[in-house]
Amino acid sequence: MLWSMLLASALMLGGCSTQIADMPAIGLPSDAPERPKEAGGYMPVHDLPPHRQQETMKPAEVTKIEAELTAVRDRQASTSAAPPAAAAPPKPPKN
Repeated sequence: MLWSMLLASALMLGGCSTQIADMPAIGLPSDAPERPKEAGGYMPVHDLPPHRQQETMKPAEVTKIEAELTAVRDRQASTSAAPPAAAAPPKPPKN
């Protein structure tokens, strides 16, 4: 009982004192880059991406594309809704 308490307390205290990843034999490989001295700051959430160089689509172009997509969708729906053509019965072999 005493040994298990000693082992548990050693593990708890040892866990607080070192980082396993920083230990030379266990942690990082030798060719890993060095860690920064300070922890990284917050992500730049208020930095906006640059404005686009392209112009937006004109309403006439949008309407044309929507009409084309609707026509393709309707054509595909009618094709998939139609019953498949019945296969022709096989012809008897000629003797």
